[in-house]
Amino acid sequence: MSQKKVTFPTDYADWLIDIKRRVVAARQRAALAANAELIQLYWQIGHELVQRQKSANWGDKVLDRLASDLREAFPEMKGFSRANLKFMRAFAQAWPDAAIGQQVVSQLPWGHNVMLLTKLKDTAQRLYYAERALAGGWSRATLEVQIRNRLHERQGQAVTNFSARLPAPHSELAHETLKDPYLFDFLGLGDDAHEREIENALVRHITKFLLELGSGFAFIARQYRLEVNGNEFFIDLLFYHTRLKCYVVVELKATAFKPEHAGQLNFYLTAVDRQVKAPDDKPTIGLLLCKTQDRLVAEYALSGIDKPIGVAEYQLVRALPETFATNLPTVEELESELAEDAVIRDFQITDADDEGDKA
Repeated sequence: MSQKKVTFPTDYADWLIDIKRRVVAARQRAALAANAELIQLYWQIGHELVQRQKSANWGDKVLDRLASDLREAFPEMKGFSRANLKFMRAFAQAWPDAAIGQQVVSQLPWGHNVMLLTKLKDTAQRLYYAERALAGGWSRATLEVQIRNRLHERQGQAVTNFSARLPAPHSELAHETLKDPYLFDFLGLGDDAHEREIENALVRHITKFLLELGSGFAFIARQYRLEVNGNEFFIDLLFYHTRLKCYVVVELKATAFKPEHAGQLNFYLTAVDRQVKAPDDKPTIGLLLCKTQDRLVAEYALSGIDKPIGVAEYQLVRALPETFATNLPTVEELESELAEDAVIRDFQITDADDEGDKA
């Protein structure tokens, strides 16, 4: 007996895709809501600890007792260690506003907030990294890398002619996208590395390279071939920026910046705009990465260039801070670091949390 063939509606596949999308969105909203509730709870506990310690002679022994009692009452819950109660108290002190649910930190996992508390002292810096972590979907590991690499000091520092060559507000967004300097110490190369060595290493470590470039960069090709009137030219690295909606040409120079470098890159940008750029793409942007640069020379050179170009240095070997030798970590600081790691392990933060990480 033959089975009757089942015929599905023609729009079934699209409907299924839409349902899947809504299920994923609902799960994400539920996870965000649960996280916000947890952050609110921790802030409340921390705030009450602050208030009670002000009004009564509460020492750390109270924290020991509270941690023990809470773990006994809620054995299935993580996060009620003595160290984490101290982080809750510090969290409430760092964000004293009772409307914590309206703060961007309430949307970050607790492990991210612990990282902000332990790695940064300044409120403005904590907010800066919290906003970028949320916007970029950074994992905790990525957040730690960006803090360690002092992103806030480098973002938007490249020399550019964007204000004169791009319309506002696109020019401001493009300028903020670039850094100076770029840190390529993850390549394992010495300062005497040649341009092709650096280029090859960057492609081999493309994930870390994209992380250093920042959110929105999509890698297209290396040694991208252009042909102009029968002559061949090759771009070192070609990217597309999904937020700026434009191609980005990256040229590497293992020397100090020279004005003629800008002229060469200007030629490449013209060729990409005419041969590669789609009608709805924004004007192509150039990024010239040099071993060193004189900012005034770069400003003079870019002032006479037609295309939007940024100039920045790169570092293959990161220089140690001047204060490093005289500021080795103390025993107390090391203990604090270990306590932080213990709290994060206590929350069983896994690589699953990193799935939303975007380079």
